[in-house]
Amino acid sequence: MFFPDAKMKIETDRLIFRRFSENDLLDLFEYLSDPEVVKFEPYRSMTLEEVRQELRLRIASDEMVAVELKSSGKLIGNVYLGKRDNNALEIGFVFNKDYWKQGYAMESCAAVIREAFSGGIDRIYATCDPENQGSWRLLERLGFSRTAHLEKNVYFWKDDRGQPGGYI
Repeated sequence: MFFPDAKMKIETDRLIFRRFSENDLLDLFEYLSDPEVVKFEPYRSMTLEEVRQELRLRIASDEMVAVELKSSGKLIGNVYLGKRDNNALEIGFVFNKDYWKQGYAMESCAAVIREAFSGGIDRIYATCDPENQGSWRLLERLGFSRTAHLEKNVYFWKDDRGQPGGYI
């Protein structure tokens, strides 16, 4: 969506937003292997081989935006912009916990939201686990409002006893 050309990128004062590349493997593994980081995601923490496979999907996707720290070139997270019906996008974000509470997620989401609306998108929405207070606060600071509360809407895996887990 944002990056039809793999060389294209968007910048803010501190960050670069771009497509994923093969060079992102270890930085991506650093945060996707962390159970605390993926606690509210539709997947569990990943092994290096699982991240390698995930990276291939992200490189091919135009819905995943890599967030790079401009000062060091380190991949610190990603923003997801999934295409939906009626010229809408669904936004999501995941960041390395070493970079939480420093304004990077806010800066990232605000930048890609501005870019999406300037590119002709009509609506952006998010789904968020009710227990994920940090993400709720961020979404509200970005101007989102809570419009529904779905209990046990979807689950993404089963636990060791075969029971649904990872509800949102």
